[in-house]
Amino acid sequence: MAVISRRTILTGTVAAAGSAAVGLAAGGPAMAAPLAAASENGGGAYGPTFGPASVTQSDPRYAELVVGNNQRWVARPESVRLVGSTDQVVAVVQEAVNAGKRVSIRGGGHCFADFVYNMDTKIIIDMSMMDKVYFDSTRKAFVVEGGALLGNVKNALYKGWNVTLPAGICLDVGIGGHATGGGYGMLSRRFGLVSDHIEAVEMVVVDKYKVARRVVASRSPADPNHDLWWACTGGGGGNFGVITRFWFRSPDATGDSPTTALPAPPKDVLLNVVTVPWSSLDQAKFTTLVRNYGVWHEQNAAADSPYTAACSQMLIPHRAGGNITVFTEIDAGLSNASQLLADYVAAMIRDTGVTGPFQSQKMSWLDSVKVIGTANPTLTGNPTLRSGIKTAFMRKSFTDAQLAALYGQLTRTDYANPNVVLQLAGYGGGKINTVPPGATATAHRDAAFLAALQGFWLNPAEDSVHVGFLRDAYGALFASTGGYPVPNDQTDGCYVSAPDPDITDPAINRSGVPWYRLYYKENYPRLQLVKARWDPNNFFRHSQSITAP
Repeated sequence: MAVISRRTILTGTVAAAGSAAVGLAAGGPAMAAPLAAASENGGGAYGPTFGPASVTQSDPRYAELVVGNNQRWVARPESVRLVGSTDQVVAVVQEAVNAGKRVSIRGGGHCFADFVYNMDTKIIIDMSMMDKVYFDSTRKAFVVEGGALLGNVKNALYKGWNVTLPAGICLDVGIGGHATGGGYGMLSRRFGLVSDHIEAVEMVVVDKYKVARRVVASRSPADPNHDLWWACTGGGGGNFGVITRFWFRSPDATGDSPTTALPAPPKDVLLNVVTVPWSSLDQAKFTTLVRNYGVWHEQNAAADSPYTAACSQMLIPHRAGGNITVFTEIDAGLSNASQLLADYVAAMIRDTGVTGPFQSQKMSWLDSVKVIGTANPTLTGNPTLRSGIKTAFMRKSFTDAQLAALYGQLTRTDYANPNVVLQLAGYGGGKINTVPPGATATAHRDAAFLAALQGFWLNPAEDSVHVGFLRDAYGALFASTGGYPVPNDQTDGCYVSAPDPDITDPAINRSGVPWYRLYYKENYPRLQLVKARWDPNNFFRHSQSITAP
């Protein structure tokens, strides 16, 4: 049997947003002392606390620290502050407040818009040195510092305690923006969103007297800071303050043991890959293939689906990309895992003329994390990419008119970027769609799948060409609703963790639905109240930030 590797998953296509490879660093020790002993200036179990370090334009590190994974957005701040503790963050924020200087916050650096890197920012607070993962026996929850990357978090939680978070597949995405935007991954159909597991946050805020201070806000309704916790469970990054620590504990967890505080991933998974050459598809077969994916997820979005322990993604590149790929993961411990997987593949290729055999392989869950997370050769090791993304939560499959528009755009002969792709990611399936839309700030709770149209390129002179294609294709897909997926019985708005700069432009977003409703739906007025209370001076802001009422 052929071995599944990262190349066999995504040959000829672009992976999920920003799937650059990253080495899986070890997390914390298998057990840490309570919070106070493992933090702040003395360093406790971790030795001396790093920093702070101030990197200015004369420093050779400066050029690398003023741009993220998307080279379209570059800053020219007076300095980049690499911080190692909450105390240091408080000091930097207070300095900026006193001087009237704008700050922005870098976690993993994967923002698709200009939230972190822009010409108004004078000080970038870089969280990358705050990346520890450990268990706090006082809160009975896992601490993840604000600069930790998903690969580090998954590795540490699994190796230390055989638990995990249902986080995304891209290993060098930062936990801060990911968790506060909801955060979904291959285990989310079974275990919910990352935001569903936030027990508390530690945040540096600026009060009405312009004093920077640290606060802790928790899930407990009795907590006077509970509203701030709620806002951090889907309100997006950079709106209220600087999150220096998360505490993660599942809402249904019981007992004091760290091994029961978060869900355990499957011991092994079956990973299946279906590769469909574009050359084998005419418009009718393409339409059937993509419709099969949407209809299946529509029919299996509820908690009673037998497929809650499975997740599948379809990657549909421009025809120049060569192949459409469907990769699927299911818990190998299920007694009928092989049959479920075979039935799913059959449902995907039904009436398309596509035939197997298709690669399927049993591997450990952690190996699957590495294989999927480092699958994209286009992005791996390439620090010069430019990119754009547009998203849509889909309650139902695409219509025939939408599929015709999609086929027309992806087979255009006047545009041939192999690194543009429509990624369809399975949603729903259990824990996601059983949470009420107001229980957390993540309002998108009944989608069947998430669609993300994204492109990557190198040459700055080609920005208008590639951005223009994304606008054309996305606009054609949602032409009947003004170019954007307005909340209705088929579509349900956009994903705040993949921000789209066009969403605020009425010449492009002609839907009449404001950007904040596409991101937050009915939760936006409540988020505004949180903003008014916790950031009354609007100190923390960016081009799409929440505003007070």
